[in-house]
Amino acid sequence: MAEAERIIGTPDNPETGGGEPEQSGEVAGEDGQQPRGRRRIAVLFVVAAVAYAFDLISKMIVVAKLEHHEPIDIVGDWLRFNAIRNAGAAFGFGEAFTIIFTCIAAAVIVVIARLARKLYSLPWAIALGLLLGGALGNLTDRIFRAPGVFEGAVVDFIAPKGFAVFNLADSAIVCGGILIVLLSFRGLDPDGTVHKD
Repeated sequence: MAEAERIIGTPDNPETGGGEPEQSGEVAGEDGQQPRGRRRIAVLFVVAAVAYAFDLISKMIVVAKLEHHEPIDIVGDWLRFNAIRNAGAAFGFGEAFTIIFTCIAAAVIVVIARLARKLYSLPWAIALGLLLGGALGNLTDRIFRAPGVFEGAVVDFIAPKGFAVFNLADSAIVCGGILIVLLSFRGLDPDGTVHKD
């Protein structure tokens, strides 16, 4: 009996065979987290880069081909492309606070960059990537477009009927925000842990 316990191991004796798999599992888990964390950070920045690129390219096309021209109907009068310059926040709100919105966008970028160090969740990486790409897209307009640095007007062009005109950066920000709300309701944290209130 003593020989069998020595081979199989018992919970009371960590030096026996029963304790070894658990210990090796912990080591493997710690080793496995580092590459997994780097992959999630890479996903965040890839999603951000794609969202930023689509927004930047679409605005360049709109400024070159659509600005100062008649709107283009896409789906009857339900959806059209209509180039406008927006000094306010997303969807044209708060035009008197351009500098404040610029500072908020810059702060969002800094917060996301700091949070990325603890990022082990793929859905959170996608959500934060969308936020980051959208914030960078609109921040680029505010820095480099007229009337001046940190006061630039954002290029908006997607105009659904009965709704405010917006751009792809606004869409990315909204989609990222909705995803974050859903993840929070499900109890999933950016570090990959799940909690229940």
